[in-house]
Formats: sequence, C-alpha cells, structure tokens
Amino acid sequence: MARGMRSSARFAAVCAILLAGAGSFLLGTCGPFTDVAPDAFCPFVLEIFYLGITTGTTPTTYDPAGNVTRLQMAAFLSRTVDATLRRGSRRAALGQFWTAISPPLVGVTTLGSTDAVALLASDGTDVWSGNNTGGTIARVRASDGKLLDEWTGAINAFDVLPASGYIIATGRSTPSGSLYRIDPGLPAGAVTTVATNLGANPQGLTFDGTRIWTANFDGSLSIVTPGSLPWMVTTVSGFSGPKGMIFDGSNVWMTEGNANTLLKLDATGIVLQTVTVDPGPVYPVFDGANVWVPTSSGPTVAVVRASTGAILANLTGNGLTGPVAAAFDGQRIAITNSGSSRVCFWKAADLAPLGFFTAAASPLFGIASDGVLFWTGSGNHLFRF
Repeated sequence: MARGMRSSARFAAVCAILLAGAGSFLLGTCGPFTDVAPDAFCPFVLEIFYLGITTGTTPTTYDPAGNVTRLQMAAFLSRTVDATLRRGSRRAALGQFWTAISPPLVGVTTLGSTDAVALLASDGTDVWSGNNTGGTIARVRASDGKLLDEWTGAINAFDVLPASGYIIATGRSTPSGSLYRIDPGLPAGAVTTVATNLGANPQGLTFDGTRIWTANFDGSLSIVTPGSLPWMVTTVSGFSGPKGMIFDGSNVWMTEGNANTLLKLDATGIVLQTVTVDPGPVYPVFDGANVWVPTSSGPTVAVVRASTGAILANLTGNGLTGPVAAAFDGQRIAITNSGSSRVCFWKAADLAPLGFFTAAASPLFGIASDGVLFWTGSGNHLFRF
C-alpha cells in the first residue's frame, strides 16, 4: 500500500512538471523576451529589436506594459529614421555603409578642353553637367564616370534639371536668357532651344511637376509652360539678385543673393514668406523636410523647415569657407565652397557635422548626388567620391 502511495505521488509530481512545462510552452516567448507573448504584436517587437531601435529593459525582458517618456520616444524615433535610411538607400543595396570623413576620390572625368563645369544634376542613372564657357551639356555615366555624350549649342549653359523625361538647362545670357531641352533617348547633337525670352542671366531652375521655373539674376523669375515651340514664358520682376531654386512638393523656394533672403512663392510667383538668412545665399537643396541654404558670405548653412519657414539652425565651422552649392544623397548633405577645394558633410536627419575633405582641384562649384556617389566639378573635370 505504501509503495502504491509513493508511486502515485511520483506520478502526480511528474504530471505537475509536465503541465507546468506545457503551460510555459503555451505562453511561449517572443525572441529573447520572456515577458512578451508570441501573439500578433511579437513581430513588431522583434523588428525593432533586430534593427537596434530597442534592446529591451534587460536581455530577457521587454516590459510591454511600461510607460515611455518623451525622451525615450525621441530616441526610438531617431533610431527608426536612421535604420530606415541606412537599410533603404541605394548605397545599402551596394554594401556601401561607410561614412568617411575624408573620402577618397573614386575617379575623375575629363570633359572638353573649353568646358567649365557650372551646376550638376543626376537623373538616377547618369550625371549631367552644364558647361558655361564651352556651350555644351555633358552626360556622364554614373556607374564608372565614362563621358557618354556632349550636346552643343547650349550657349552659356549653367544649371541642368531632369524633368518629364527631358534634360532642361538654362542659358545664362543677357539681355534675355535662354532655356534648352535635350531628349536623352536621341543621339547627341545640338540642343533644342525652347525659349529665348527669359529674364536676363538665368541661373538656378526647378520643376513643379507641370512648369519650369528659373531664377534670373537681373531681379526676376520666369515660369515656363512646356508645349509647342517656343514655350510660353511668364516673367515676374521685383526681386534682388535671384540665384537658386528648389520645389518642396508644394511651393517653390528661391534665394535672393543681394537681399540675403529665402523666399517662399505661390503658384504665380507671389511671395508668401520671406526668411532672412546670412549674407550671400546661393544654391540650396531640399532633403524632403528642410531647405539647406549655403550662404557664401556667412560663411554658414541655414537649415529652414519647409512647412513653417522657421530657421532650425545656422551651421558653421566643419570646414566651411564660402559655401556655394548643396546636394543630398538620401542621408548626407554635401556642400561645396567657392574659392576652395573643400567639400563639407552633415547628417541630414539630426544636422550632425560629419567633417570635410579636400578635393584635388580648386575652386569647386556645383555638386550633385546619383544616390550612391557625390559629384562635383572644377574647370573641365568632374570628380566623384
């Protein structure tokens, strides 16, 4: 009888252990976290854990019911932005995760002997350069820097812009400026002149999805509507030395080099907002949230929130000598400096300085990114890094 009682007790104990184990199995865990059930929320917890956005409260606990302070939320969101940009860029797909303070030049492309690189743009595959003295527009393959074609007849070519399947360029001439068009699907040859009645000395240009805008240094802007040749031009006067232009998805912004302002414009060119910046604003770039304005006489870079026009920061130091043009590669802002060979870098998400490097030639001017490399130019050479 005693033996039977002892056997029954052992059986009961084993059953208790097995039931406890089964209960633990049913409750389960979520990755390393023993306090998170393997339910519909587990994949979300694991995603932000694997991306490094959170590490939990201990190596094995997540504390799913705990409160999150505003400071902790800021950290989570900042890490989320960084992880998204780091994993989603073209550079990530190519395994290029470095952020070098002194990046080496990958290569040099030599253009025609009479060319002088002005502003640059990328269409995602090739890099385009307006060559002010040579009257040409060059097309360079971004993957290896090979000069593919040069179009002629672009007198005083300055800024270039991919728009609606074409390449558009300004002709910086007086008493009236010109606008040129290239169909990149056709063999190279002479550009098509689509307008000759812009304001004098057009420099920067942008595209709002329908029309092309040019900033004319004579104190005007021109709004160009594509159609049958010649394209229709509406010119609005009353400005002070316009230089650069960007479109933020809702409005066009224009720098006034003589008035030291950044202007937010409506669809007709009327000023909606005036933002005063340091002296000498030149050729800005938009990063999807903020407008970065190099101010050559500052020497600073104004970071302006596009939604409100508020100046978030006036960046100084970090190698700035005479900032002139800006480019964005999806993560970093790069700034060239007139009169020097420095290129200065910032992290766009939090405005952190990333240092600068000195290129092989001086002075540098325009700059662009193809999503993998930055490109700048001096004389008849393009540098990629």
